[in-house]
Amino acid sequence: MQILRAQEMGMCFGVRDALAVLDRVEDPAGVTIHGELVHNPEVLAWLDRRGFARSAEAARAVPSTPVVAVTAHGISDRERSALRAAGKQLLDTTCPLVKKAHDAAQALAAEGRRVVVLGRRDHVEVRGIIEDLQQPIVVGSVADVATWPERALGVVCQTTTQGEVAAALLAAIVAANPHADVRFTDTICAPTKARIDALLEILPRIDALVVVGGHDSNNTRQLVLRAEHHGVRTCHVDHVRELVPAWFDGVRVCGLTAGTSTLPRTIEAVHGWLERLAAGRQKHSA
Repeated sequence: MQILRAQEMGMCFGVRDALAVLDRVEDPAGVTIHGELVHNPEVLAWLDRRGFARSAEAARAVPSTPVVAVTAHGISDRERSALRAAGKQLLDTTCPLVKKAHDAAQALAAEGRRVVVLGRRDHVEVRGIIEDLQQPIVVGSVADVATWPERALGVVCQTTTQGEVAAALLAAIVAANPHADVRFTDTICAPTKARIDALLEILPRIDALVVVGGHDSNNTRQLVLRAEHHGVRTCHVDHVRELVPAWFDGVRVCGLTAGTSTLPRTIEAVHGWLERLAAGRQKHSA
């Protein structure tokens, strides 16, 4: 079995920088991470071992610790102000590209446009964007598109939205609102695009794919869905322990990619496991 790695995969700079900030914290017990820093169980276990407190992602209660760490997914300005008003010091690890999406939504609203966010309504990043807007609309699928009365609409994306999905939803919005001036600001992050492009490059050359990343990670799921859409047999794992040798029976070329919150050591552990499996099968067939 041959193993083919995607040229772009794994941890993005936003996650890397957030982890670096928390790694420098001298008193983790005095810091609450406000929600999930990233959707990666291995990272969350590391934070727990260091002694950080963690609030539930959907929680709105003010943490009891003096310092509150804002996650890479960001929060609304309204929530940020509430935390400061409660006397909390903020340790802000918001990804710059998420901040760009917040700013884009605010800029469109300042033009007098009703803002439409393409993404998952229940995702923490989307929630952070819409909490600062008046009557925002969240569109997760074509079924969510309607004819709205406003004559000016502004559209942004959750940063991990697939480009093709965003294009289809935007086209549906324009078609359903011919009376409106629709302005679109592309806020899909570059690392997400790069990982999709790298996956598309190897898909024609593989007959199976392993995607490494948290099962709650939106960008990791997008990689899985993209491969499945192309008819490639796909295995999604967040740790090497989930791999099962029998799944690879009959696989000649196996691709490997990973989501943007996946640690390099996790990817290498999976790659090493695949290499040992391939070597063992080659030995037995010789």
